[in-house]
Amino acid sequence: MSHIDISEHPAYKAMLRMDGEAAKAVAAAGLDPLLAELVKIRISQLNGCAFCLRMHTRDALQMGETTDRLSVVAAWWESQYFTGQEQAALGLAEEITRLSVPERADWDDGSLNDEQVAAISWLAIVVNSWNRIAIRSHYPVGPDSE
Repeated sequence: MSHIDISEHPAYKAMLRMDGEAAKAVAAAGLDPLLAELVKIRISQLNGCAFCLRMHTRDALQMGETTDRLSVVAAWWESQYFTGQEQAALGLAEEITRLSVPERADWDDGSLNDEQVAAISWLAIVVNSWNRIAIRSHYPVGPDSE
């Protein structure tokens, strides 16, 4: 009984609305959709969500992301593949995911404006929630599962 698909619960519809609002905020802030996918991938790596990792990696590849960048996103700070804005977004997403106390601000180098910080913050909050739904529901992840 402890392994149930919680996506069948009525609260799931609220998550879908939050996801839509976060996507609108990302677009309104003028952020690249590939940057949003990188953030989703990094958060899913930190949370250990195989379902979301596979989904967002596939989405990023379909959008034109390179395998080189995807292969180093787990260590983005050690590579020269990512722009200042991407590095700031990834750092902010990690701070939100790990809930650093006291708050870290090493990502805050001016690469993101206030609207972009808010958009990435909401995106990170939503992706963290999706990761928890997928992990708690034990979504299948394997060669035969889509």
